Amino acid sequence: MIKNILTSLYGINVEEETRIDQYEACVTEGKLYTLIPVSQIEDDTINELEQIASHIYQTGDYTVSTFLEAKEGGILTELEDQRFCVLANERLKVFHSRQLGKKLGKFHYRGRAVPFGVQKISLMGQWKGLWEQRIDQMESYWNGMLYKQPESDFDRLFLESFPYYMGMAENAIQYLVDTELDDEPNAVDSGTICYNRFTKNTWAKDYYIKNPFDWIFDHCGRDLAEWTRERYFKNIKTYHREVKVFFDDYQSITPLSSFSWRLIYSRLLFPIHYVECVENYYSATNEADRLFHEDRLKKMLNQSADLEEFLNQFYNSAEVPVKKLKIPTVSWL
Repeated sequence: MIKNILTSLYGINVEEETRIDQYEACVTEGKLYTLIPVSQIEDDTINELEQIASHIYQTGDYTVSTFLEAKEGGILTELEDQRFCVLANERLKVFHSRQLGKKLGKFHYRGRAVPFGVQKISLMGQWKGLWEQRIDQMESYWNGMLYKQPESDFDRLFLESFPYYMGMAENAIQYLVDTELDDEPNAVDSGTICYNRFTKNTWAKDYYIKNPFDWIFDHCGRDLAEWTRERYFKNIKTYHREVKVFFDDYQSITPLSSFSWRLIYSRLLFPIHYVECVENYYSATNEADRLFHEDRLKKMLNQSADLEEFLNQFYNSAEVPVKKLKIPTVSWL
């Protein structure tokens, strides 16, 4: 498909076909071209992403994929009743994870300076509503199971554990609400370009590129919290130094406000790992997937005391001046 599209609609001869994540791609004359199917994406969203990518590239981040114009003009093309965009990367380099906090800080700095109001991909201010929706759905499902005999080990574990994690979710929501009521956001708390779930490996692919179709617009605390959560679960006993270095590197570009720290903490408090495990188990279509999620839940429940310790020590690990910034802690931890 990519060879046909690039040759006929863009006038580019394809040398070497490859894949970038789930997308068809090719390398030609040292440049990477990625084919993005966009039949399910609104034109306004595509245009917004194109403007953001152009802004970030023009301000000096050459790892950002830019939108390629077809021979006939425009960034959207059609073939066989399907719509596509083609992304281009002209300066290919290998990703190095050293000073990832600094790299993320620079990316967020550019993202905050987008010269127009981002609307189509924005999740700013929506955490509370999204969290409540997820927990309410799960509570409803849990209530429906209360008077039935558990059909599996997972059913039993879910029935026993949900009240604890619902309490943790309610704590996260309350911490978030208190932050928005009691604290004042600073410049660093403006919206920026983020990822749904930023991790150590988000940019560590075959090529160091930033695909605009991976982006959302949100508070920087989203990426910082999700990176921290992933590192904790990967290195449950030895995460401390990595967390400190990451936040030191990030703040060498942009110091965080008390509002930022409290948003990061509220996000860490919300037990998304548990919520997703339960959702994935009950939506799984085969036994192997269900067994995988059951093992995950058992491990999670066995490590609940470790998670409480992590949450209790997070501000210390990141060397946050809690007293100076008047940041409240969670008493039950």
